[in-house]
Amino acid sequence: MLKLYGFAVSNYYNMVKHALMEKGVPFEEVPFYAGQSPEALAISPRGKVPVLGVEQGFVNETGVILQYIEDTQAGAPLLPRTPFERAQVLALAKEIELYIELPARTCFAEAFFGMTVPEAIKEKARAELLLGFASLGRHGKFAPYVAGDSLSVADLYFLYSVSLACAVGKKLFDLDLLAELPAARALLERLEQTPIARRIAADKDEAMPAFLAMIASRQ
Repeated sequence: MLKLYGFAVSNYYNMVKHALMEKGVPFEEVPFYAGQSPEALAISPRGKVPVLGVEQGFVNETGVILQYIEDTQAGAPLLPRTPFERAQVLALAKEIELYIELPARTCFAEAFFGMTVPEAIKEKARAELLLGFASLGRHGKFAPYVAGDSLSVADLYFLYSVSLACAVGKKLFDLDLLAELPAARALLERLEQTPIARRIAADKDEAMPAFLAMIASRQ
């Protein structure tokens, strides 16, 4: 059985978890905060989550894990078969990661955990988020899903990254980052209400106290 290493508060962990559940693949969740200990680095070379445990060893990096799942598991496809269409999905996922998730992440400490982020970092994040959402508006189809007519890996990045970025935009900059993208807003709301997303959100809520305690212990 596949083993998913990580923790339920991680949005990247939840992308992989959602993919496995969407495909109906049996898997075991293994609590794993990673870090720089020798034991953690033996599983995750950079000490990050998620990691997928497979028969031959470990697969790391979210995008690679999602492609591995697609290549090895049955169930509903999350990547198109034709090279061009597959490239469009993967490009959208990468754009969401680089231009929306990563800028927002630089501000997570202040937006969600009561810490302070330097103003220069926040201003850079604000500018990059505006550019990132403009890019999403140009490339995303939302017809009705991010890349077209079926759920794909791009929707997993969208669901578990855009919602966090929107929270950062509202809390720190009083910005509605989806104001000019009504179709994207409608899709996000619809995805959040699916049974799998609701289950994952409940697991995240349940895991949050332990995660916050861990964060506090490391300060």
